[in-house]
Amino acid sequence: MFNTVRDRMSRAADGYAPHEHRPLDGYVTAMGAFGGLAVALAVAARATGRPVPERPSLKDVALVSMATHKLSRLLAKDAVTSPLRAPFAEYSGPAGAGELNEEVRDSGSSVRHGFGELITCPFCLAVWVATGLTGGLVLAPRLTRLGATVLTATAVSDFLQFAYDAAKKSTEG
Repeated sequence: MFNTVRDRMSRAADGYAPHEHRPLDGYVTAMGAFGGLAVALAVAARATGRPVPERPSLKDVALVSMATHKLSRLLAKDAVTSPLRAPFAEYSGPAGAGELNEEVRDSGSSVRHGFGELITCPFCLAVWVATGLTGGLVLAPRLTRLGATVLTATAVSDFLQFAYDAAKKSTEG
C-alpha cells in the first residue's frame, strides 16, 4: 500500500521542479516514517494505559522546547555526531563552536538524499525530536524530563558561553 501511495505521489509530482532535482520520493518516505512514529507513540500510550494530558504544562512545553533545540542541533550539526550523518552527507567546512557545515551526498537514491536533507537540518529534525520528547512525556515522564533537563541545561550553557565570549571581546576592545 505504501509503495502504491508513493508511486502515485511521484507520478503526480512529475514536472514539479523540472530544472532542479528534488527528492520527492524521499520526502514521501520521510513523511511516512514520521507518521509511523506518531502512530507508534499513540499505540504505545494506549497499550500502556498512560494518560495523555489534555493540556501540557507550561513548564513541560518550555523544557521540551529548549531540549528540542539542543538535541536537533546536536544531531544535525555537532562535530561529534558527524559519523551518524556521514553515510548521507559530506563535510564542507566548520560552522563555528563545534558545529559543521555538510552537504547532502549525491547518492542517486532520492530516499537517501531526502534522509540526508532531514538529518543535516536542525529545523527539519526539530519536529521529530519534539514528537519523540512529547511522546516520552506520556510514556516515561520522569526519564524524559531528566534527559530534557540535561539537554536544556546544555543549551542554556551554550548561550552563556556565547554571551561570555561576546562580553570578553567587548572589554578587550
